[in-house]
Amino acid sequence: MKLLLATRSVDKAAEIRRILAVVPGLELLDLTTAGIPETEEEEGIEAFETFEENAAAKARYFARQSGLATVADDSGLVVDPLDGRPGVRSKRFSPRGRVLSGLERDRANNEYLLELLGDLALSRRTARYVCVAALVGGEQGDASFRGEAEGLILGRPRGSEGFGYDPLFFDPALGRTFAEIPREEKNRRSHRGRAFQAVAEHLRTLQAGVHGTGGADWP
Repeated sequence: MKLLLATRSVDKAAEIRRILAVVPGLELLDLTTAGIPETEEEEGIEAFETFEENAAAKARYFARQSGLATVADDSGLVVDPLDGRPGVRSKRFSPRGRVLSGLERDRANNEYLLELLGDLALSRRTARYVCVAALVGGEQGDASFRGEAEGLILGRPRGSEGFGYDPLFFDPALGRTFAEIPREEKNRRSHRGRAFQAVAEHLRTLQAGVHGTGGADWP
C-alpha cells in the first residue's frame, strides 16, 4: 500500500510517520521521495476558512500531482479569548512570521500570541489544538478525520521538544506542555496523534477488507 504524505514540514512528517508505523505494509512516501518539487503555487492551496477545506484541498492537489493516494492535514491553535485565532492562520500568525521559516517563525508566532494575551489570567487562556487529516484517492473513496486536544496557554514557553506552539500549550491533565512530554506520549494525546490514529485504523480496516475479498490494493 503506497500513500503520499503531503507536507513540507520535516517535524510534522516525522511525527506522522511514527503514528502510521502501526499500519502493516504501508509505504509512506514524502513529497521529496515522490519527486514533487516545491512551487509558489502551493502557497495558495490552503486559502479556506476551515481545517476540513484546507486539508482536503491540499490532499487533492498533491494526489493530482502524484497520481497516488494522498493524506494531508491542516492543523492549528484555536484560542478562546482571541475569538478562535490564530486557527487556520496558525502557521503565519505573526506579522513577522510571514517572512520567516522554521524555528524563527515558531518563535515569532509564540511571541505574538503572548503579546496579544497580555496579562490575562491563566484560567481564561483556554485553547485547543485542532488537526484534520484528509485522505484522497484510495479505493474506498475520500475520508476525513478530526482530532482535538484541550489545554491552556502559558505566559512563557516551557520545554524543548515539539514545535510550533508546543512550548506554550499546557495540558492540565499532565501538568506539562506539549514540549515537555516524550514523543510517544504526545502522539497519544495530541490533536495530530488522535487524527492520524484514526487514519491508521481506517487504513487497517481497508486492508482487512481488501485481503478478505481479494480486491485490488491501492497503487
